[in-house]
Amino acid sequence: MKSVELFAGAGGLGIGVARAGFDHAAVIEWDRWACDTLEENEPWPIHRVDVRDFDYTSLPPVELVSGGPPCQPFSMGGKHNAYLDARDMFPQAIRAVRELSPKAFVFENVKGLRRATFSNYLEYIRLQLRHPELTTTLGEPWFEHMARLERHETSGRHDGLHYHVVVRLLNAANYGVPQKRERVFLVGFRSDLGTEWNFPEETHSAEALAWSQGIDGDYWERHEIPQKERFAVTMTPREKPSCKPWLTVRDALIGLPDPEFSGEAASAFPDHRFIPGARSYPGHTGSPLDLPAKALKAGVHGVPGGENMLRRPDGSIRYFSVRESARIQTFPDDFLFHGSWSETMRQLGNAVPVRLAEVVARSVRLQLNSVTGNH
Repeated sequence: MKSVELFAGAGGLGIGVARAGFDHAAVIEWDRWACDTLEENEPWPIHRVDVRDFDYTSLPPVELVSGGPPCQPFSMGGKHNAYLDARDMFPQAIRAVRELSPKAFVFENVKGLRRATFSNYLEYIRLQLRHPELTTTLGEPWFEHMARLERHETSGRHDGLHYHVVVRLLNAANYGVPQKRERVFLVGFRSDLGTEWNFPEETHSAEALAWSQGIDGDYWERHEIPQKERFAVTMTPREKPSCKPWLTVRDALIGLPDPEFSGEAASAFPDHRFIPGARSYPGHTGSPLDLPAKALKAGVHGVPGGENMLRRPDGSIRYFSVRESARIQTFPDDFLFHGSWSETMRQLGNAVPVRLAEVVARSVRLQLNSVTGNH
């Protein structure tokens, strides 16, 4: 099945989509360092171009369009301009759907998109994805276009290109990613396919981790942690959960030597070197070793270090290396990044965890297989 990847960044979503069985017909990204990273690692047809200038008529028919439209307008750390922000690329995501008419699409964004102040705009995005051919007219304000879309939606006249769209906030930790990272996913299927789909069920939980670290103790045994270095778990479930435990930073870093103290051993792993200068401050205290990592941050002016730090059980802190951050984002160990440490951390901080992307994309592909007869 052919796919087109928009706003590819370092490729977290794209790798997951490819692992799910899609073949990228085009991967579009304009950032220099992200493109260098992609070309270093993947054989995809990468287009170094502003998506606003891309011509889709040269592409073959595709089954899937995916991507993460730049999230700065909706980020909790940004200026929260949303539809007033020129960096809002959702109109280009909608254009790709309109011009390519894929059988399905998968778009993701930061959880800030679900903020109450953006609720009307999120619904506006959803309605445009539902009816991508009902475009705005010259000079028409977005809220007037939204009203026209609402009238069309309620009229029952859904001729032409039309999608069934669902929206959900997913926590990557609940799908086997060693990071508490919440992302909004918008998934749509073309209405003529007759699909019935829901987001994949969660496979991991905090309760299962509490059981493993508390009543069961399996977590500590598996990592060979001495009794004196274990911490007490005060809140544990009454019964053993049926799902798997959340993965922790310690789980993610298995086999990686500490770059601060291991020297030559650490240098055997690409992008795994000690970065000095980490400091803790209120609200930014790093990620505890025996919990999933906090969401890695990209930052506007470099990296806000508190969210990209490891906090050891003794309270000492240090920055995550690039390789450790890639592990936390579930990139493969042989995936190499281009650019300085801060630039690479920007790529990683903006990425979708590969494993989460694969879980969602694989579920979409299985649904497409079931309705089209492909296997």
